[in-house]
Amino acid sequence: MNQVKIAPSLLAADFGNLQRDVEMVNESDAAWHHLDIMDGVFVPNISYGMPVVKAIAKHASKPLDAHLMIIDPDRYIQTFADLGVYLLTVHYEACQHLHRTVQAIRAAGMKAGVALNPHTDVSLLKFILKDLDLVLVMSVNPGFGGQSFIPATYDKIRTLKKMLKDQESSALIEVDGGVGPDNASKLIDAGADVLVAGSSVFKAKDPKAIIAEMASVKVS
Repeated sequence: MNQVKIAPSLLAADFGNLQRDVEMVNESDAAWHHLDIMDGVFVPNISYGMPVVKAIAKHASKPLDAHLMIIDPDRYIQTFADLGVYLLTVHYEACQHLHRTVQAIRAAGMKAGVALNPHTDVSLLKFILKDLDLVLVMSVNPGFGGQSFIPATYDKIRTLKKMLKDQESSALIEVDGGVGPDNASKLIDAGADVLVAGSSVFKAKDPKAIIAEMASVKVS
């Protein structure tokens, strides 16, 4: 039995007290800090850029898990590597030459992930799964926090889990969007390895307790 990884999304943190919230994650049972980078083009919202990532990295003692919701992510691969990002995830829908992008991420010294929007079929990753360290299944439409979880995600995770097993791939399955204690067990049962949680953590009275509750669910 292994422990699921919890990656609190700092998009839901209090940006007036960002150092405090980063340090809270450091002291919690979370595995990673999740960074949502939005450009206002690929998704209809703008989040934060390099100066904020640099500020987070200064105080973070746990790995940085960056999710790029931007067009032409290749332009910034080395920049995120230089900022100390551990795992860089790009969107399938944003990459014209996905294999090349994944190889560039790895060449820069980072782990490579690919994210899929809710409408995108996991079968499209068939010929690249062995090159990936992580697949991020979006359980809401990307661009805004606080959205409702899309139930079809469970079947999508199960299908992806079977694909990974069939190909003997060690890539992790991460889920992002509407994730919290109410559905953590069901997501893990479906095959999720990493849970991204934003509002459910940072809007809680006791964020550390919520993280601990989700982290305590065992994955087989």
